[in-house]
Amino acid sequence: MDVRRAAERYPGGDPEAGIESWHAFSFGPHYDPGNLRFGAVIACNEERLAAGAGFDEHPHSHTEIVTWVVEGELTHRDSTGHETRVRPGDVQRLSSAAGVRHVERNDGASPLTFVQMWLAPLEPGGDPSYEIVPGIADSTPYAVPEAGAMLHVRRLTQGERTAVPDGAYVYVHVVRGEVRLGEEHLATGDSARITGAESLEATGLTAAELLVWEMGA
Repeated sequence: MDVRRAAERYPGGDPEAGIESWHAFSFGPHYDPGNLRFGAVIACNEERLAAGAGFDEHPHSHTEIVTWVVEGELTHRDSTGHETRVRPGDVQRLSSAAGVRHVERNDGASPLTFVQMWLAPLEPGGDPSYEIVPGIADSTPYAVPEAGAMLHVRRLTQGERTAVPDGAYVYVHVVRGEVRLGEEHLATGDSARITGAESLEATGLTAAELLVWEMGA
């Protein structure tokens, strides 16, 4: 298990424009050849947008983009004609495939925080696609077959235990709260990269929310 702390993330964004970004992997000017990916995961960014702030239209390709809103409401528009509002508890996925452009904004009156995870597809190219699953439950994993990955959401009360999926690669991100993962203590923004996960448990030290990626070899 390789634990990465929230304070180790690379800072980014444009604070003067109301955008703060925190990157768990090599990103933009923060190039780190030893931190390019883990399994299929190539980015795990925490984004904070002030009211009225956002990312203007920009391109993506050959990437599965999965977004989880922590607080606030995300407005999303893309070049394939989708326009949606993403709220806490919703899973949004944009398969950029051979190429797509999109806009992400906070059109609300309160701050917006979301976690965005990028996964490398098993095969490049294809047609872009979009999906939003509202109010996903803990017991309903979300499959991203294009990347050979499965997302599990875990919401824990204090003292509650949950099994972590076995897998060749498992990536755990703490959205909020504190947990004990195996012998490790993780807090908000911390993550763990687990190779060969087997019979591992997470216990809520406080009320907590986890995003867990289960990936094959």
